[in-house]
Amino acid sequence: MTDVRKRALELSKEKGGKFETGSKFPIETMEDLAIAYTPGVAEVSSAIAKNKDDVYTYTSKRNLVAVVTDGSAVLGLGNIGPEAAIPVMEGKAALFKRFAGVDAVPISLNTQDVDEIVSHIQAIAPSFGGINLEDISAPRCFEVERRLKETLDIPVFHDDQHGTGIVVLAALYNALKLTGKKIEEVKIVVNGGGAAGIAISKRLLSAGVKHLTVVDKTGIISKDDPNLDERHKEIAELTNKNNVKGDLETAVQNADVFVGVSAPHVLKKEWVQTMNEQAIVFAMANPEPEIMPDEAKEGGAYIVATGRSDFPNQINNVLAFPGIFRGALDSRARDITDEMQIAAAKGIASALSEEDLSPNQIIPDVFTPGLAEAVAKSVTDVVSQNRSD
Repeated sequence: MTDVRKRALELSKEKGGKFETGSKFPIETMEDLAIAYTPGVAEVSSAIAKNKDDVYTYTSKRNLVAVVTDGSAVLGLGNIGPEAAIPVMEGKAALFKRFAGVDAVPISLNTQDVDEIVSHIQAIAPSFGGINLEDISAPRCFEVERRLKETLDIPVFHDDQHGTGIVVLAALYNALKLTGKKIEEVKIVVNGGGAAGIAISKRLLSAGVKHLTVVDKTGIISKDDPNLDERHKEIAELTNKNNVKGDLETAVQNADVFVGVSAPHVLKKEWVQTMNEQAIVFAMANPEPEIMPDEAKEGGAYIVATGRSDFPNQINNVLAFPGIFRGALDSRARDITDEMQIAAAKGIASALSEEDLSPNQIIPDVFTPGLAEAVAKSVTDVVSQNRSD
């Protein structure tokens, strides 16, 4: 067990987890009690009853997010259940508070039924200003998010899908600055046809990518494949325009960018050698990437990023979700749109100065001063612009 993992276990035992609640009001006297609870609270409730929108004025809803999981796809651990998912949800809540001042509550549901997940979240939604879905496996995650977006008047965001896509796009913007290549001209291969891979692909396409191939464990996804999975039909219509057949080795030939959200060590050094000059490799499988950075560099990669903090260029969702929700809550957005997500990616990319940009630093780290504020402003600017149009 590494020191970090041992310390995490020790601290979690010592503290009883990472999450606690607190009161914004002092409750030390009878008057304090009367203000915080009865009879004072009746005045606040009466005001909200007269105008439901005042819930954002008088309650924590305006700054409160539910971090919700069913425990079916927890980190790289898989379907380990709602109890085992709680530490991750607590960690997410802690990150919301630390990086964007957003209050968040971890919620683990004891069901993996889509209808039940949706109904439970709908039922608790009045308490929250936003819903962050987390560690819900594909394909149910797509249906859960879609239905919640259709029925709730608060932003719903599945971070495993969209958060990764936003940070990948931010890293790509800066990597392309260094290579001098254009986003509409580069050939990109996304390895992984799950929630993250599909969401990343859609984000790249919405940002202007024209040449994209998605590879699943069965090979290159193609719309004329008679055995195509139902969940891949939409992305198949948008990618692999030449209906190329084959495996990952075939897909990466003459590619400019590899994006991996799949499995350890599936990309070979010899295959990187067949990519175009100044190849960009984002190998984000955790804890072991699709290819180790030193191997990728030996294969000719110009820029390498992973999901790990012990290598340069960490693709980390925490760069995105705190600022995105900060902006969405501040602007009272009802949804987190594609336009807002692209703006967030540009905000992340811009947080790294031109002077600091290099092949070993294409993305700011999570402690970059002003990062969450820059992302939040990017989001609120989009909301403001759309409301004025």
